Amino acid sequence: MQLSEIRKKYLDFYTARGHVVIPSASLIPENDPTTLFTSSGMQPLIPYLLGEKHPGGSRLVNSQKSFRADDIEEVGDNRHTTFFEMLGNWSLGDYFKAEQLPWVFEFLTQELELDPKKLYVTVFDGDDTLGIPRDEEAITLWKQIFADVQITAEVGIVGSEADGYVRGMKENERIFTYDAKKNWWTRSGLPEKMPAGEPGGPDSEIFYDFGTPHDTSYGAQCHPNCDCGRFVEIANSVFMEYLKMEDGTFSKLPQKNVDFGGGLERMAAAVAGESDVFLAVDTLADIISHLEQASGKKYADDVRSFRIIADHIRGAVFMIGDGVRPSNTEQGYFARRLIRRSVQYADMLGIEDGTLATATKIVTDAYGDQYPELTEQQEEIETTFAAEEAKFRKTLTKGMREFEKLAQTGTITGEQAFLLFTTYGFPIELTQELAEKQHIVVDTEAFLTHMREHQAKSRSGAEQKFKGGLADHSEATTQLHTTHHILLRALQLVLGQDVHQRGSNITSERLRIDFSHDEKLTDEQKQEVERIVNEQIKAGVPVVKTIMPREEAERLGAEKEFGQKYPDMVNVYSVGPKDAKEGDPKIEQAFSLEFCGGPHVTNTGDIQGTFKIVKEQASSAGVRRIKGILEK
Repeated sequence: MQLSEIRKKYLDFYTARGHVVIPSASLIPENDPTTLFTSSGMQPLIPYLLGEKHPGGSRLVNSQKSFRADDIEEVGDNRHTTFFEMLGNWSLGDYFKAEQLPWVFEFLTQELELDPKKLYVTVFDGDDTLGIPRDEEAITLWKQIFADVQITAEVGIVGSEADGYVRGMKENERIFTYDAKKNWWTRSGLPEKMPAGEPGGPDSEIFYDFGTPHDTSYGAQCHPNCDCGRFVEIANSVFMEYLKMEDGTFSKLPQKNVDFGGGLERMAAAVAGESDVFLAVDTLADIISHLEQASGKKYADDVRSFRIIADHIRGAVFMIGDGVRPSNTEQGYFARRLIRRSVQYADMLGIEDGTLATATKIVTDAYGDQYPELTEQQEEIETTFAAEEAKFRKTLTKGMREFEKLAQTGTITGEQAFLLFTTYGFPIELTQELAEKQHIVVDTEAFLTHMREHQAKSRSGAEQKFKGGLADHSEATTQLHTTHHILLRALQLVLGQDVHQRGSNITSERLRIDFSHDEKLTDEQKQEVERIVNEQIKAGVPVVKTIMPREEAERLGAEKEFGQKYPDMVNVYSVGPKDAKEGDPKIEQAFSLEFCGGPHVTNTGDIQGTFKIVKEQASSAGVRRIKGILEK
């Protein structure tokens, strides 16, 4: 089956069970400064998992564009990709485990016709320190589900991944229990790393057994969570019913939620019985075929290079399609890195300049029906890709000159190899290949040490930069979020109606807004913006949420988040007028009107402090950035 067929089957399956299809959010998260990219379908739904009512109701389904930057270094094996689609269905306080687990099993075995004998499942083993028990309910349900298809399913109590490599799998075991590292899900990772106000819960994963021989280099025994490639996770039902408290304990959310995520590409691999997703996924296979013709080499000659190029082309296309442009900062850094890495590995395959940019059309054609914005931007995507490739080739030329200087010494130290990587973009594989031709030794271990230190610093910096934000739903963050809405309208009143939001980052300490405008603000303009914002705060006007048809909100001129798609029914938050109230928001008279998922104060008088602009600067071409605070 092609991706489009599996995607349609999934959406139809859950639509028939009362779910409303919602559009994929952008790869650039809206109202979530905790992360650079949307990496799961639940990220845009956090307010609703916490209890806010969704315009689409309590049963939702979609296919979400996702990108995981941490997986860039993993690309090259048979299953990791940076960009992927996550099939998702949600119950927001509606159905729970008893409906979800049989449904997902039915979809996999009847709609996709997977052999149930090749499916293995895992559940949460419980954690005494968290006060959360083993998921006996899921175990009981799975036993019955397998029994209904005449499969004996005994339980294997494993614990940690490390325990699995020692314990292995016993005969007839099909249900396995693991600790929180493997069977607890939240955006923040392990339960102890969750910030206060973050939702999470135990999960139950489904693995497909490709039957490939176990590679003992990963561990003595194979088990569902083994990394050898025999088992691949294809589905994960998260039972999101817990909330992290300020004191580090967990309480129950006001509603029990189901948050399901299933990798579309991995499902395609299981349907094809092909453990290599780059051969199973039609789009990736088409790119590889294009690269084979361009290089005169076969996929089997250098699978890693072919995989990296195919993945990175697809990932870059989707990034550019959502408004990201190659740069040295934030999301742009990863767009640049994808394009440049694909160029590096294309050179290794002897692929000529310009071939990669033309391959972007394979992606836009394949995904155009589902994501028409790609087709609309095909020319811009190809031009952006080609321009970045040309710029990088100039850097590579300089890097070659530097390599030749270093090569004269007869050895290349780890520090020198790292310099070639950071300054000239040489991957260690390229340095090694060039050195080998000249019989030069490269200190690869020292390079890896430098690389690990670099990655640790980058992660720490990213965590520091993006920690907090709307995800915590704290009072301070909520006040600044509403202030952000007022600020955008104030900027329009002072600078003109062409001003629109181009990005945001809101923590409990300050807000940041990127907005379309060509010129630096004068002191007088900044003072006038501050005056208007503080006037609205002091006026104490209501902030009202209204659920309405998207077309009606657009007709009223409600502001939309740049690059976002919205469902047929949407949440709109209005600020003012004085006599507005729920059920009668008097939207035509509102000061500010925006598409938004919350959270907000109920009245601007709840905003504590005086708004002040602390910095105004250029963000990128045609975009300015303001950072502001509420002075107490």
